[in-house]
Amino acid sequence: MNRRVVITGIGIHSCLGENLDGVALSLYHGKSGIGIDPARLEYGYRSPLTGIVTVPDLKERLTDRRMRQSLPEEGVYAFLSAAESMDTAGIDGDYRMKNEMGVIFGNDTSAQAVIEVHEVMREKKDSMLVGSGGAFRSMTSAVSMNLSTLFKLRGINISVAAACASGSHAVGMGYLFVRHGMQELVLCGGAQETNFYSMAGFDGLSSFSMRIDEPQKASRPFDANRDGLVPSGGGASLILEEEEHALKRGATIYGEVAGYGFSSNGGQISQASEDGSALSMERALTDAGMRAGDIDYINAHATSTPQGDRCEALALDRLFGSSGTPVSSTKSMTGHECWMAGASEIVYSLLMMKHNFIAPNINFETPDRAAENLNIISGTKEQNINTFLSNSFGFGGTNSTIIIKRYKK
Repeated sequence: MNRRVVITGIGIHSCLGENLDGVALSLYHGKSGIGIDPARLEYGYRSPLTGIVTVPDLKERLTDRRMRQSLPEEGVYAFLSAAESMDTAGIDGDYRMKNEMGVIFGNDTSAQAVIEVHEVMREKKDSMLVGSGGAFRSMTSAVSMNLSTLFKLRGINISVAAACASGSHAVGMGYLFVRHGMQELVLCGGAQETNFYSMAGFDGLSSFSMRIDEPQKASRPFDANRDGLVPSGGGASLILEEEEHALKRGATIYGEVAGYGFSSNGGQISQASEDGSALSMERALTDAGMRAGDIDYINAHATSTPQGDRCEALALDRLFGSSGTPVSSTKSMTGHECWMAGASEIVYSLLMMKHNFIAPNINFETPDRAAENLNIISGTKEQNINTFLSNSFGFGGTNSTIIIKRYKK
C-alpha cells in the first residue's frame, strides 16, 4: 500500500520569527537571527554566538500550571509551532477527539531540565522536592509526550533521537506511517532548546564560530573563510496526511512528500562523509522516482563547519553539479538549529515554494574550492519551485534526505 502523503499544516517558532508570516519575510530579505548571549560567556563558553529565540510566557495559552511545568524549553517551542500547524491545517480539538492522529518528533536532549533537577538534589538533598515537572521535562521524549497530552492525540507517539538529523528523520518516519496506511494524520517536527546549558560540550569541541565581533556574519556555509557553526534552536511542525483523507475534509495542501532517503557513514562519530551524503540523496531520488534534474532547489545541510560543508559540497557536485541546481543553506541566517533543523528547513523551503523565491545563502563571499561548481544562491532569487530536496546530517554519521514536490491532483 503506497498512498500519497501530503502536507496540510505547517508551523514555526525560530530566530527568524514567531510565526509563518514573520519567518517568510526574514527568509526573503536574508535577515539573520544570530546574536550574542552574554550568559554563555559568564558560564565559560568560548563563543557566545547563538540564534536569538524568544521564549514566550504561556500562562494565557496554557492555564493549567501542571501542564506548563511539564514542558521543557524546547517543548514550549514545539507546542507553539504545533499549535500553528493545527491552525493552518484546520484541525481543532473537537476534530482531534473524533479522529486518530499521531505524533513523531525529533529531539535528542533536554539538558536544562536535567541540570535543574541535579541542582535541586544537590542543594536540598531531597528527591521529593524535584516534582513531577522536573522528571517529565528531563526525558528525551519530553516533546512528543507533552504534545500528545496537550493536543489529546491518540495515534503513534514516539520521539526520534538522531542528532542533527532528528527532525528530518521524524518527517521521514511520519511519511512512512501514512504511506503504508498505518496512520491518516501525523504531527511531525523537531525542537531544540537554546539555553546556555545545552551546548557547552560542543563549544568545548571548538565547533562554534569565533567571529564574535560580527555575529550576523558568523554563519558562512560553503564560504572559504568559515570557522565553525553557530548553535540555534526553536520548534517546527508539519502535519502529514493521506491525500484522500485531506481532500475529503477540504484541507489546504502545502506540498507532497515525494521521497525519503537515509544512510549511515559507519566512520568516526563526528566525521562527515561524501559517500554517506550522496547515498542518502540517491535513495531519496529513487524513492521519489526522480532524477537529479527534476529538483528545482536544494536546502543544504551545510552548517558552516570546514569538514561538513566540504563533504556535502562534493556529494552535491557529484549528483547535481551538471544540472546547475540552485543551492542555499538557510543556516546562514538561522545558525544550526540542531535537532529541529531537519523539520524547520522543510518549513522554510515550503514557504519559498509558496511565495516563489529562493532564500539566500548569506555571507557567501569566497567559495570554498569544493563548492566552486555548485550554483549557490547568495542573494534572494525570484523563482518557482516545484520540487525541493532538504538534507540533514548528524553526529554518529546519520543522514536523512527529504524530497517535497508541489501538489498536483
